[in-house]
Amino acid sequence: MTVFILVPGVFTGAHVWAETAARLAAAGAEAHPLTLTGPQTAGGGAGSRVGLDTHVADVVAAIDAVDPAAGQEIVLVGHDYGVHPALGAADLRAERVARIVCVDAAPPQDGVTALAAVPDRELRARLAGGTADEADAVPAPASPAEWQRWGSTAGIPDAALARLTARAVPQPPGTLLQPLRLTGAAAAVPTTGVLCTGNGAGIELVQRLVDFGDPALAALADPRVTFFELATGHWPMLSRPAELADVLLRAAAGEGHRLTPAHAAQQPAHLRPFLLEVPELPRERSQNVDLYLPNAPGPRPAVVFVHGGPLPAGARPTPRDWPVLVGYARYAAGQGAVGVTLDHRLHDVADYERAAADVAAAVERVRADPRVAADRVALWFFSGGGLLMADWLRTPPAWLRCLAACYPVLAPLPNWGLTGRRFRPADAVAHAGAPPVVLVRAGREAPEIAATVEEFLTAGGRHGADVEVVDVPHGRHGFETVDVTEESREAVRRAMRSVLDRLTA
Repeated sequence: MTVFILVPGVFTGAHVWAETAARLAAAGAEAHPLTLTGPQTAGGGAGSRVGLDTHVADVVAAIDAVDPAAGQEIVLVGHDYGVHPALGAADLRAERVARIVCVDAAPPQDGVTALAAVPDRELRARLAGGTADEADAVPAPASPAEWQRWGSTAGIPDAALARLTARAVPQPPGTLLQPLRLTGAAAAVPTTGVLCTGNGAGIELVQRLVDFGDPALAALADPRVTFFELATGHWPMLSRPAELADVLLRAAAGEGHRLTPAHAAQQPAHLRPFLLEVPELPRERSQNVDLYLPNAPGPRPAVVFVHGGPLPAGARPTPRDWPVLVGYARYAAGQGAVGVTLDHRLHDVADYERAAADVAAAVERVRADPRVAADRVALWFFSGGGLLMADWLRTPPAWLRCLAACYPVLAPLPNWGLTGRRFRPADAVAHAGAPPVVLVRAGREAPEIAATVEEFLTAGGRHGADVEVVDVPHGRHGFETVDVTEESREAVRRAMRSVLDRLTA
């Protein structure tokens, strides 16, 4: 028999696991949902006496309560913050734990606090730099709508969301501020990640991150690590309890999708050749910017290609050397425009302001080049870089003739915690005077990203924005290297023609 120890996330307790636990029991497993130690006094600073180590001890006690002589396999399941005490306990009892399951949360590293994974950036800013003794307990969401600050509530029935709010308790600050301490023993325990795609991450995205070659992510492609997807929000035990129970049983049996190690078998998607034959034009490199100049007298209009993200800081080669971006820049130069690639520092969802400043500075350096027609520039964004379009839509300079975007993210994904209004192209497109947009839409886009594109198009249509959609019906995210078809080629040709037409009009 398998024993599942179910560890809850912030503000919650054993009650959130009730339906999933019942289904596990009906399948013949044993389920122990936990309620972790709460603050000593509700909402008061005394709650700081409860730390992450308190919750690790709670989980260790649950493990120790399982009779080792009974031959039962223990599976530790952590949701949200709960992965921190679950992993801490597994590190102390590695010989007793058969598997760790992380439900819509990444396994944390040694020395990292749970605060680093909190999507509510206002809370992170308020608590950062303080200590548990100085902080009050973190108040629980006071209304159903407030849970959105902590993750997508997609799929949760209204009654269940109301109960979640009514039973929520404050979170002791020490549980978020105390670093997790690991000896390394837990690294040998098989692990499963359950990705809730409605909250912003799926297996394809995780594979792409591994493909970038960051050593910190290499462990995700270990054969002992498996993955499942659930098409729901951040609380699957409330929105999809039956499906979650089935996934937990399959995880315990060692099932699940395994990732391919970086650079194994075939080239990762972002390093595969560009889909079009383009002229082998030389580049000129200055700081973080590369120029590909056409064989034509200047000054010439320019197309600045802005890569997506967030990308691991250690990924090599950097985006301006990726074949797809080099291919676009050389293609533009072959058509008579200056093609520009650049690197910006979008390494985390908290980096959008820094990345926006990098892009703005790079564009001004390009415009200052005498070979560039400073009053005829287009910006072309990719993937998660799409959020950077918002500034240019909201307050477009006179020289910006056109914006373009391939398979863009056009509103922050739920688990990114970007609650401000700045990086929301779906809002900014409503502003009068926004420049024309050429949007290349992948027909087989991930649903969570496709929803942001539809939100953008709906807002643009409502306000009469000039948006041309170039569809790639059978294309996926990054279609230029993963779907090398005539349909994909024609989409790139058409999009480039539309951008250049607007530059030369």
